[in-house]
Amino acid sequence: MLIQFWKRRKKQCVSIVCSISILFSAIFFLNGCEATFLEEKKSSKDVENERFTSFTEKLFCKEVAASQISLHYTLKEPEAYGIDKADTAYGTIQTDSTQIKTAAENIQQALYAFSYEKLNVKNKITYDLLKQYLRSLREEADYLYYEEPLNTVNGVQTQIPIVLSEYQFYDRTDVEVYLDVLSETRDYFQQIIAFEREKADKGLFLSDEMADQVLEQCNAFLAMGNGNYLYSTFVSRIGELQELSEKEKSDYIQQNARQMEEQVCPAYEDLIQAVKELKGKGTNEKGLCYFPEGRKYYEWYIQQSVGVTDTIQELEQLTRRQISEDITGMEEAVNEAKQAAAILEDRKAERILEKLKKGIGTAFPEIPKTSLQIKYVPEEMQEHLSPAFYMIPAIDYTEENVIYVNQIQMRDDLALFTTLAHEGYPGHLYQTIFFESTNPDPIRSILNFGGYVEGWATYAEMCSYYLMPLSKTQAAILQKNSSVILALYALADMGIHYEGWSRMDTVEFYARYGIKDAETVDKIYNLILGSPGNYLKYYIGYIKFLELKKEWIKSGNQSQKEFHKAVLSVGPAPFEIVGKYFSL
Repeated sequence: MLIQFWKRRKKQCVSIVCSISILFSAIFFLNGCEATFLEEKKSSKDVENERFTSFTEKLFCKEVAASQISLHYTLKEPEAYGIDKADTAYGTIQTDSTQIKTAAENIQQALYAFSYEKLNVKNKITYDLLKQYLRSLREEADYLYYEEPLNTVNGVQTQIPIVLSEYQFYDRTDVEVYLDVLSETRDYFQQIIAFEREKADKGLFLSDEMADQVLEQCNAFLAMGNGNYLYSTFVSRIGELQELSEKEKSDYIQQNARQMEEQVCPAYEDLIQAVKELKGKGTNEKGLCYFPEGRKYYEWYIQQSVGVTDTIQELEQLTRRQISEDITGMEEAVNEAKQAAAILEDRKAERILEKLKKGIGTAFPEIPKTSLQIKYVPEEMQEHLSPAFYMIPAIDYTEENVIYVNQIQMRDDLALFTTLAHEGYPGHLYQTIFFESTNPDPIRSILNFGGYVEGWATYAEMCSYYLMPLSKTQAAILQKNSSVILALYALADMGIHYEGWSRMDTVEFYARYGIKDAETVDKIYNLILGSPGNYLKYYIGYIKFLELKKEWIKSGNQSQKEFHKAVLSVGPAPFEIVGKYFSL
C-alpha cells in the first residue's frame, strides 16, 4: 500500500478533493495565461517542447499549492518552483459538476493547442496522460457523490493521523506552518461532514455496518488520549531542529498540545457525532450495484483506477483464466512449501530489505542510493491500518524514505518477507526512486494511476518468493498460491459490487475454493464493501504486467532486466499507454 499526498499521489485522505482540485486551480491558470498557451504560432520542435514543459510546470505549481499537505509532501523546497504558500491546509471539497466539466474542457483546449507531432517522447507520454486524465475527470463529475472520503480501508479518519505524524520539519517555518495546518483541522472535518450529509440526502450514505466501522476507527484514535503518537512524534521531530532553543522547543510543544486539544481531537468528536446522526440513512447494505448508477460507476471506476479498458466481464474472465493456470498442479505441495518457508534466519526488517536489495541486482536495473527508515504502526491503530505502507518522499528530496509495518498483521515470516518486497525492494520504494531518477515532468507526480503502482508492487511481491531460501518448485507453489488468493479477492470485489453478491453468495463462492470459515468470509465481505475496487488495482495491475512481459518475450526480447527498465521508465500510467511506449 502506498501513501501519497494529496492524490498527489495516497490520495487517501481526500479522494474527492484530489480528483477535482486540479480543475479549479486550472481555471485561474488559464484565465491568466490563455494568450500564451493558445497561440497558433508555428515554432520549432525545441520551442514547442519548451512551451509544453512550461505549461505543465505552471499547472503542476497551481495544483500542489492547493493544499499545504500536498505542497509539503510533494516538494521540500517549493520556493524553487516559485511557490510561496499554499491556498489551504487540507484542500477544499467542491461538488459543482458543471463547473468541474467546464474547467476540464478549458484545460483540454490549452492542451490541444500543442503540436503533438513536435513533442519528444517524454512530453508525448505526459500529453497522453493529461489527455486521458482530463477525460476521466470530466466523466467523474457525474459520480461525485459516489466517492467516499470515509471509506474504511484508507479514509480520512485513518490517513490524516499518519500524514500529520510524518510531516517533516526541516526548519522553524515548517513547525509554524504545521501548527497552522492543525488549526484548520476542525474546519476541514466540517467540510467532510457537510459532504456526508449531502450524500445522505441523496440516499448514498454509508451502511450501518460501515458507519460502525468508521466510528470504531475514530474512537480508537481518541482513546489514545495523552499517549497519542501525534504528541510523541511532534516532540521527536522538533527535537532534531538545532536552530531552536530549548525554550522555543518547549513553547512549540505546548502549542501542538493546544492544537490537539482544541482542533484535532474535537474534529474527530464532531465526526463521531455526525456519523451517529446520519447512521440509519444509508439505503444499501450491499455492493455499489444496488445504488441507482452504482454498476455503471463501478465499471467506470475500475477502468480509471486500474488503468484498463476491459469491461468487468472481461476482467472476470481474465482473472478466472489466471486462477486456472496457477492452480494446475499446485495443491499437493503447498503445505510442505509453507513449512519450509516458516523460518527466516533474521526477522529484522532492515536486514530483510537489505537482502532483497542485493537479491534483485541481476534482474532489476540499479537505482540511486537512498536511505530508508522502518517504523511501526502504533498498537492502538493496528487493527485499523493496512499490513504495511510506504510514504512517498518529496520529488525534490527522495533521499529519505519511510516504510510502516503493522506487526499485528505479520502472521509469519513469509508474510513479512513478501510484504517488505511489496513496499520496498523491488516494490513501491524501488519503483518510486527509479522513476524519479529519470527526471520526469513534475506534473507526473500528481497524476494517480493506482493499477500501475499497486500492480507493480504486487508483481514485485510475487518475484520475491524466488529470493527466499526455497527450492524453485517450492517458491513457485507459494507464489501461485498467493496469486490465487488475491485473485479470489478480485473476483469477490467484482461479484459484490457489479454482480450483486450477497453475504451468502460470497460464502458459497469461497467454499468452492475450500475456504469455509463463515466468520473469515464475513470479514472479507466487509473489507470489500468498505473500499470498492481496491483489490483490482493490485491483482489486475499485476496481471497486466504479466501480459506486458509475455508481449516483451514474444517480440524476441529475453532480458528481464531490460523489461523491468522499459516499463519502469514509462512510469505510472494506464496500461494502454505503458504498452504504447515501453518497447520503444
